[in-house]
Amino acid sequence: MSQDVKNRIDYLTDYLSECNYQYYMLDNPTISDFEFDKLLEELINLEKNHPQFAHQNSPTQRVGGTITKVFPTVKHDFPMLSLSNTYSEEELFDFDKRIKDFGIENPEYICELKFDGIAISLKYENSNFVQAVTRGDGVQGDDVSPNVKTIYSIPLTIKNSFVEKFEIRGEIIMPHKVFHRLNEERVAKGEEPFANPRNAASGSMKLQDSAEVAKRRLECYLYNVHAENIPHKTHSESLEALKEHGFNVPDNFKVCKNMQEVQNFINYWDVERKNLDFDIDGIVVKINDYALQQQLGSTAKSPRWAIAYKFKAEQVSSQLREITYQVGRTGAVTPVANIEPVQISGTVVKRASLHNADIIRDLDLHHFDWVFVEKGGEIIPKIVGIDLEKRKTDAQAVEFISHCPECNTKLIRQEGEAAHYCPNEDNCPPQIKGKLEHFIARKAMNIEGLGEGTIELLFDKKLLRNVADFYTLTYDKLFGLEKTIEATDEKPERTISIREKGASNIIKGIENSLKVPFERLLFALGIRFVGETIAAKLAQHFKNIDALMSASYDELLEVEDVGEQIANSLINYFSDMNHMFIIEQLKSFGLQMKIDETATSVSQKLNNQTFVVSGVFSISRDEIKKMVIANGGKNTGSISGKTDFVLAGEKMGPEKKKRAESLNIPIISEEEFYKMIE
Repeated sequence: MSQDVKNRIDYLTDYLSECNYQYYMLDNPTISDFEFDKLLEELINLEKNHPQFAHQNSPTQRVGGTITKVFPTVKHDFPMLSLSNTYSEEELFDFDKRIKDFGIENPEYICELKFDGIAISLKYENSNFVQAVTRGDGVQGDDVSPNVKTIYSIPLTIKNSFVEKFEIRGEIIMPHKVFHRLNEERVAKGEEPFANPRNAASGSMKLQDSAEVAKRRLECYLYNVHAENIPHKTHSESLEALKEHGFNVPDNFKVCKNMQEVQNFINYWDVERKNLDFDIDGIVVKINDYALQQQLGSTAKSPRWAIAYKFKAEQVSSQLREITYQVGRTGAVTPVANIEPVQISGTVVKRASLHNADIIRDLDLHHFDWVFVEKGGEIIPKIVGIDLEKRKTDAQAVEFISHCPECNTKLIRQEGEAAHYCPNEDNCPPQIKGKLEHFIARKAMNIEGLGEGTIELLFDKKLLRNVADFYTLTYDKLFGLEKTIEATDEKPERTISIREKGASNIIKGIENSLKVPFERLLFALGIRFVGETIAAKLAQHFKNIDALMSASYDELLEVEDVGEQIANSLINYFSDMNHMFIIEQLKSFGLQMKIDETATSVSQKLNNQTFVVSGVFSISRDEIKKMVIANGGKNTGSISGKTDFVLAGEKMGPEKKKRAESLNIPIISEEEFYKMIE
């Protein structure tokens, strides 16, 4: 009986995998959807009742259902380098000249579409899918395997692999038809629509429930393979081999004998891309021969044998309706141009940033002007010029406002800064809400259960006025609260309500935040110019909040990377009695106000010496830096006369190496570092 069940599971696994391949890769369905669904349902039930016979990469994995709370960080076997970009033909021919300057007389190029999606690396061993990892910082990324398994065009098993172990790189995208359907569904539910397909694909990869990812019908196009012994001489041969083994490699790549053929390919797709069901933002040009790629090598950031030609942003004309002004968390006031709705790169644009008063002046912008709008990098709309021929003769020049649009406080502009600021930081509503949202963010206090809409609700109900108010919230205060938020150009009308589970989650998140380390609390306070890195250095230097608050200007300047601007900002912040009162409240609620040296300190073997960590190591750079701190050392990002050691991994930046050598700073290896802390 058991053997019969195993045989049936084996058969269904192979048969349905082949059906998937025929349907999604060859567009050649061999059975009806009804038949497929019935057989899949049978396989799901058999695997449920006999899990010992289930295959690791069964077709049932496509359905999803795995819940992932945390995406583990994984180091890439082969670094995922970024490509150098160019927007001009001249720079493309300069790239060709640099190749020839290396002694390569007649380079053969291969051109591929540059997909506008999420870079992914797929690992295979013994013909089976093993793992999917995002690009991350190029050295390591997030393991998103459960979500990637739901993408039907990614094979979970392959036949007759040409190499035992390899990584294949590609791009996860959301087709236009899926994107539009998804946004229609989100708007119908009162949810905010995605701005573009790339954002939708990125958001999908971060979902914790892979069953939800499966509903998104994502696609993946593959374009590169990495292995120790690739049995092919050229990149084009590898692509053809990948296609033969069932991988979704696009047909629209081309081998070009010279740069003129490359330019012809670019010109063709600059027009034809509008007929695709997915977004591309350029063309990738690579040396085709693997031996020549190896000969050319890479810089610290990008390969010398490849370049990405980016298409020029689409530009359209529209009339200016009015200019409104937004106030950010720091009080910076940003002018926004509201224009007649116009379609650019597949999306309807109604607003475009004007950045600051200088931009308005340089554009010589007048009320009701016709303006030229484009998407910078195909994402953010911006005004790049004025159609003077359409300007009305009596049009008035736009003048930047003098008072805050939210609280009517007179704006200030510091010398040397481009932005105008509202100085009323503790009483200006958008600044208060911005600080509250910053405080709960993942890299700050990481209070789960709260978000922008909930902050809006709690502010409206007068339960939140500063960050200390979070710790006065109770279940009874939260349960049953509700607010309808009016529709805007960007978001539909929606109702925010807090029910039983939501109230409990918020209280739990607030309780958990009491354990958040001091350096993250310091960052969460939202002190101007104090980002994550500076907050960590201040915490390590002063050890506790009282020492930091009482530090003089000169004492603050002693901290690595703290200059006049940051020192003045800290002194101004801590001289405000309202801020001091909030900190005293946070103290009374039990938040971490000092470095927990027992949790981080291992030894003092590095004796307060300063390290610059550069290159690729056997573990992540973040882990190396933590080891420096744990053993009594300090980290800094730039090499100076105060640097004691440069800890160099593979592919250390040549400029840093040159700088260290010119200052006679010792350059040590990872192994030498470990000996220092033994």
